[in-house]
Amino acid sequence: MADGPLIVQSDRTVLLEVAHPDAESARHELAIFAELERAPEHIHTYRITRLGLWNARAAGHDADDMLATLDRWSRFPVPPSVSIDIAETVGRYGRLVIERTPVAEDGSGGELILRSTDAAVLAEVSKNKRIQPLLIGRPSPDAFVVDAWARGHIKQELLKIGWPAEDLAGYTPGTPHPIDLAEDGWTLRPYQRQAVDIFTDGGSGVVVLPCGAGKTLVGAGAMAETKTTTLILVTNTVSARQWRDELLKRTSLTPEEIGEYSGQTKEIKPVTIATYQILTAKRKGQYAHLALLDALDWGLIVYDEVHLLPAPVFKLTADLQARRRLGLTATLVREDGREGDVFSLIGPKRFDAPWKEIEAQGFISPAVCYEVRVDLPAGDRLEYAAAADDERYRLAATAPAKIGVVRRLVERHEGERILIIGQYLDQIDVLAEALNAPKITGQTPVDEREELYQAFRVGDISVLVVSKVANFSIDLPEASVAIQVSGSFGSRQEEAQRLGRLLRPKQSNHTASFYTLIARDTVDQDFAQNRQRFLAEQGYAYTILDAHSLAA
Repeated sequence: MADGPLIVQSDRTVLLEVAHPDAESARHELAIFAELERAPEHIHTYRITRLGLWNARAAGHDADDMLATLDRWSRFPVPPSVSIDIAETVGRYGRLVIERTPVAEDGSGGELILRSTDAAVLAEVSKNKRIQPLLIGRPSPDAFVVDAWARGHIKQELLKIGWPAEDLAGYTPGTPHPIDLAEDGWTLRPYQRQAVDIFTDGGSGVVVLPCGAGKTLVGAGAMAETKTTTLILVTNTVSARQWRDELLKRTSLTPEEIGEYSGQTKEIKPVTIATYQILTAKRKGQYAHLALLDALDWGLIVYDEVHLLPAPVFKLTADLQARRRLGLTATLVREDGREGDVFSLIGPKRFDAPWKEIEAQGFISPAVCYEVRVDLPAGDRLEYAAAADDERYRLAATAPAKIGVVRRLVERHEGERILIIGQYLDQIDVLAEALNAPKITGQTPVDEREELYQAFRVGDISVLVVSKVANFSIDLPEASVAIQVSGSFGSRQEEAQRLGRLLRPKQSNHTASFYTLIARDTVDQDFAQNRQRFLAEQGYAYTILDAHSLAA
């Protein structure tokens, strides 16, 4: 405790001294249960939240582990109020348990039960006006019967009042379907195998792995363990086809066993891959494809990029609590703040591997991150100053001064595969024309997108200009440079996806370079600070460059 890198404060914030020799070790242990709030150059601020503590508890870490981390790395004694608060908060997880009564030979039983050995806790929650209607009987002093439809709903409500229930009610096995990994010349990496084993034991929950670390293989491993009909929900059609290709390559599944359910194709097979978009599509005010959720007796539902799960899918997922659910993501951060719904309805975090740790093992590429600050010419600066607040970000993000900087960066990395990423279609058009490079936007037909991605993979194209459609689930392993010209108002989840495009291991052995172009002294710079929190969370330093220095 003599000179650690952490300072633990009584308001549940934890300060990390970035330059301390033990900062990286402390960060990795702290990130298990605390969330990074601010990340300027020298001191990073973490906050210990209830949800963070409960996610850590569900992943197998107890209060003693968390307090040991703080004691080991703290410069000063941990405030007693924080120690007591952590112990008591962690102790709330699992005091309430959801179980299912055994089914008798005559078919009776099988009721959902909310049970607790703490009579006071049970009395408190049963009196809650939002929970009371969900309880339909009391078979014993330590238990209530939960209405059959309300398994997901009661977990949401219990979390809101600070009593997260551990769901031990079990899962329907679904229709059995033989699925095996085809480990011909390859095997699951140790962390992938560990993630599959922990998920299989827990039954439902979220696995957090960096982009490029093989989340799809974790999904395939879970399918091989459960050997049941599986519904896989993905962000878009390109992602659906990449999942299909990977499953055909890595498992015993054949093309006849895998169906695509999207805007273009409506197939229902033992393994069906559907897009979030089709699931939330409405016709005459009603969800048009809800029947997909009951089309087969699914034994496993996989949610790819679970941090992007559209809000309506939470409501649909509340009715799917009897099915095993696996969420895959690079970050649990949701820009809409609905992390609690992921915890309640998909499941708690079961496994989390730090990016830098997997990089150190050689499974993802090392990366260096740069923020390039660009000065606006006097005329553009005046236009920005006179603009309405809601126009300023677009003016700063699409500043023409960024075009020349992009050119210089492309020249600097000649011979490498370069992705140039923008938010605005007119800016993407200008960039593609200025660089004489192909572009991919949401308007590009799926077949054409796949052709361009493939040309980029094999090296026929070295520069590709893309919109945010390339944020998600696109496999471009040889991309070693990303130049982010504009983004979504400082979205941390977007930063995760864009950095992730570069982290897949490369045959070229290039160190990845991730550039973000920022208009100096504008809201563009303010929003960048939020995105940088994500880089700092994962242990990546970023260097600030002046655009003028690139010309030197």
